[in-house]
Amino acid sequence: MFSFRIIRSASAAITGNVVRRATSLKVDPSQKKSLSDFGKYVADCMPKYVQKVQISSGNELEILIAPEGVVPVLQFLKDHHNAQFAVVSDITAIDVPSRHYRFELIYNLLSLRYNSRIRVKTYTDELTPVDSCVEVFKGANWYEREIWDMYGVFFSNHPDLRRILTDYGFEGHPFRKDFPLSGYVEVRYDDEAKRVVVEPVELAQEFRKFDLESPWEQFPAHRSKPAAEDVAIDK
Repeated sequence: MFSFRIIRSASAAITGNVVRRATSLKVDPSQKKSLSDFGKYVADCMPKYVQKVQISSGNELEILIAPEGVVPVLQFLKDHHNAQFAVVSDITAIDVPSRHYRFELIYNLLSLRYNSRIRVKTYTDELTPVDSCVEVFKGANWYEREIWDMYGVFFSNHPDLRRILTDYGFEGHPFRKDFPLSGYVEVRYDDEAKRVVVEPVELAQEFRKFDLESPWEQFPAHRSKPAAEDVAIDK
């Protein structure tokens, strides 16, 4: 099937019958209203932790919470009858060094019962730990270990918070924006010592920065993302 599609596309391109249309996600007004109402419902149920509710990209519901509300809010979204977000699809982070709380933690949840998704966001800095949600989602174990390894965000009450992607004794956290591209140390095999040695990075020539124009720069309209739409919360 895949090869047949390639041949068909190639033949259509030769005959000049290809019609190129920009693909965009259509927003369903009823679905958008349903997401907005559910976001307000969550905010009304947990006003202590929910700081903001917004809809991004037209149909993606985001719940912005305080750091101390990670476990209570996730437990609510998992156990509540009208939510049942029982699957944690992914946990990731974003590093913005210019912010006071430079790390933004993102929890992507899935409800198989209602066939819907929700995104929960919170924030922290280099020193403030965030409560682990392993007691709520067992699948969060490796996700939190990855964030600790790559970003250095510490999760309190985690059962086994160790590095998961880098080697033993690795210095620093590679996904931080201030982490050097060349790293701090290099690993090589020493023929004389007959073992693997770890040494400081030595660059044979000056480390240069090449400003090469990306081919995507000619499509500025495709790079812009729609701004998230806030959902009014009645306090």
